[in-house]
Amino acid sequence: MGALIWLASYPKSGNTWMRSFLHNLFRGAEEPVHINDIADFCLGESSAHWYAARAGKPVEELNEEELAKLRPIVHRDFTMVFPDSVFVKTHNYLGESCGVPLHTMEVTAGGIYVLRNPLDVVISVSHHFNQTIDEAIEHLANDECTAGDMQTHVVEIHRSWSTHVRSWTEHPSPQLLIVRYEDLLHKPRKYFKQVASFLGLKPSPARLERAIRNSSFRALKNMEQKSGFKERPKEAESFFREGRSEQWREVLTPAQVRRIIADHHEQMERFGYIPDDYRDAVPKQTEQSGVAG
Repeated sequence: MGALIWLASYPKSGNTWMRSFLHNLFRGAEEPVHINDIADFCLGESSAHWYAARAGKPVEELNEEELAKLRPIVHRDFTMVFPDSVFVKTHNYLGESCGVPLHTMEVTAGGIYVLRNPLDVVISVSHHFNQTIDEAIEHLANDECTAGDMQTHVVEIHRSWSTHVRSWTEHPSPQLLIVRYEDLLHKPRKYFKQVASFLGLKPSPARLERAIRNSSFRALKNMEQKSGFKERPKEAESFFREGRSEQWREVLTPAQVRRIIADHHEQMERFGYIPDDYRDAVPKQTEQSGVAG
């Protein structure tokens, strides 16, 4: 029986990359661990079969309250899968549904939260959900945002990008590591080593380098092109598209950038995501007071 370690993020912020890195790090193999084997290492909090098994009926027949009551039971089931720590992917915000926590702390050891600049997230979201950029901007600002087809996945409660980020990061805890996608991208040795250290691991430099290389965007994209990726939504051409930072400068219009900053300036300010050339888009009261939501 093991305690849960949540691998949390708003969608399209690097969760799959983090899971792949950890899978490769623990396996230590010379060749990359295939992306379709991630489920052998990390459970999915919203995978419907866990809930159907406990409910004794298809999850489509569950109402919101029934699903909420099942969550802590399913989370306890997760602890029986591996004898040590059990990694669980989640896109839920850190909050409640029908008065029941979306993450059961009684069986939790800790978590890793990956966040990414919403200016880039919005582009990935638009491709992932087959939306226009303007629709994706509304998606990120929607505080009622949920996902899940209630066949393969139960409903996930995302809320808006800002609410999601705030919920996971506003109360610092030694049991939670917060890491930016951009730091992993630009200084992988430093920040993936930080991830390993947070988990109490001391991999050799060679093993760390190998895990970083085997979980690189190029490696993941190549695997998807050769044999597909089970987590790719039907409406998306590919799951792994570009993986770069600062894509927004090539894709978004100035008006779209300003809309995103207007929607999310408090959390963007906290994590250094306000571009210098768009400082004037930040409401003056926030900029002067330094208040972070």
